[in-house]
Order: sequence, then C-alpha cells, then structure tokens
Amino acid sequence: MSKKLLREFYELCPDGACLDVLTEAEKREMADGKTLYLVGKCHEAERLNGNGRKYPVDILRREVQKYMNVVKDRRACGELDHPDDSVVNLKNASHMVTDLWWDGNALMGKIKVLSTPAGQTLRALVNDGVKIGISSRGLGSVTQRGDHVVVENDFQLICFDVVSDPSTPKAFMDEIVMENRLTRPKNSIISIVDDILGEK
Repeated sequence: MSKKLLREFYELCPDGACLDVLTEAEKREMADGKTLYLVGKCHEAERLNGNGRKYPVDILRREVQKYMNVVKDRRACGELDHPDDSVVNLKNASHMVTDLWWDGNALMGKIKVLSTPAGQTLRALVNDGVKIGISSRGLGSVTQRGDHVVVENDFQLICFDVVSDPSTPKAFMDEIVMENRLTRPKNSIISIVDDILGEK
C-alpha cells in the first residue's frame, strides 16, 4: 500500500465556546498588539470526517505525542494555504502551533500568527472577517471499510495549515482570542448563517 497526502479540515472554537488558554505572557503580547492567537479543534479521532476517513485514536494520539516535541521546540510551523507537499516550506510559514491538548477524542490547539509576510496576510484576512479554516497535513495509507476508509498505522502527521477551503461544514477559523476572551471579527456573518441553518 502506498502512502498518500491526507488533509483534514476542522473548525476552531465551535459556537465560541473556547477555554481560557492564554498565558500571562501571551495576554501581554495580545494587549500590546504584537501578535494574534487562534484556538480550537485541530483534529478528531474515531469519527467519520467530511472526507470519509476515520482516524483510530491510538494512531492519532501517537502522532500527536511525536508532534508535541516539534511544538515544544518551537518548530511547529504551518503554511497559508495547503501545498501538495510533505515538507513545510518556511518561506510560506504563516503561523506556529504553540499548544495541543485532548478533549475526549477531539484534538484542540492554539496557534500564533507570525510576523512573516504570510503571517501578515493571515492577520489581515482575519481582521477583515474572512473565513479561515485549519487543516492537518499528513502522509499515510488507508483501507476501505464499508462506506468509509480507515487511516492505517503508517500515518505520519506533518503539520497544521491555515486554509480557506470550505469542504467541511463550519470548518472555519472566524474566532480570535483577545484580552483573555473570545471575540468574533466585526461584520462576521457566520453567526447569522448558523442561526438560519439552526446549527448548535
């Protein structure tokens, strides 16, 4: 079985229900306008996703544990948009994952927007109310199991990218952490759309 590039899309801070995840130093950075943090779900195990794939919890937890070493070394960069590549190109880096944690089978995360050209573009997009999503990038093989596929044991997590692809419902990063609380960008229409669709 050959490995292929696997990409999944998730929303950040669904329904605005985010945890208090900023450290005192991060709060000062935010207050000084030095940076921007985005928080929410980055992945989920044992649940059929919008791409028809399911990630076994033991495989995903193993890869996240490995990736946490990259996070702790402050090397967990991601790109703006989703390249068809298994390598993170630093010239296109827009953000850095600063923390990941589990909430049941949901993998939650916090990313810091960088001051790179791509990061400045990301900040401008968020500030202007553009819907921004987060997506994992990894390599692995899959096996068909009935009406869905299961990711196999050779899966390798590469990074988390910021994207605008709407392939998964509500997989948008329209939430930002500000002053120790969550706020929506001005003129955001996502809450209006949610109300119309009756989503919880």
